[in-house]
Amino acid sequence: MQQRRSAGRPTGTDGSDFNYRMVVDSRYQKVADGKSRLYALILTQAVLQLIGILYTCLSTSKGEVPNVIAISSIAISLISLILGDLGRRRSRATLFKVYMVASSIGVLLSIACVSKGNVSLQVLQTPSRWEIHKFELLEAARTAVGFLVQIFTVSTITSLIGNMSPPKRTS
Repeated sequence: MQQRRSAGRPTGTDGSDFNYRMVVDSRYQKVADGKSRLYALILTQAVLQLIGILYTCLSTSKGEVPNVIAISSIAISLISLILGDLGRRRSRATLFKVYMVASSIGVLLSIACVSKGNVSLQVLQTPSRWEIHKFELLEAARTAVGFLVQIFTVSTITSLIGNMSPPKRTS
């Protein structure tokens, strides 16, 4: 921590204590900003997972065979969200790393599930078929948005871990 130079007189003081005031190091501010950004990303991922749960429940209620890959993706992603929130609250780099890997695996499983599905380029290019395949299109859109959110999450976590680690000493 550095001592503050001269930034005027703060409110509530006569100004004689300016030599003893400390300035918060910028990396601590970056960690706080990263945690708030990560919280928004975790909430976004939670909403996307809720949509995935609803889609999986709707598809199984129609009499389709439950997709094991989709259920695995949702389970892994939900567990990773819990770990990510715990890591955010407790500032644990190891929980962040596990969250990053597990949520990436969940997104990759979700992409694999969509790629095995019925949505093809012909369906996307023919708007008259959108009504028939609306749930599959919604699942594909959810997966695409989830992939983009995952990219932002990985970059935020990487930045957080870098700012949370103690600064390297120069020799």
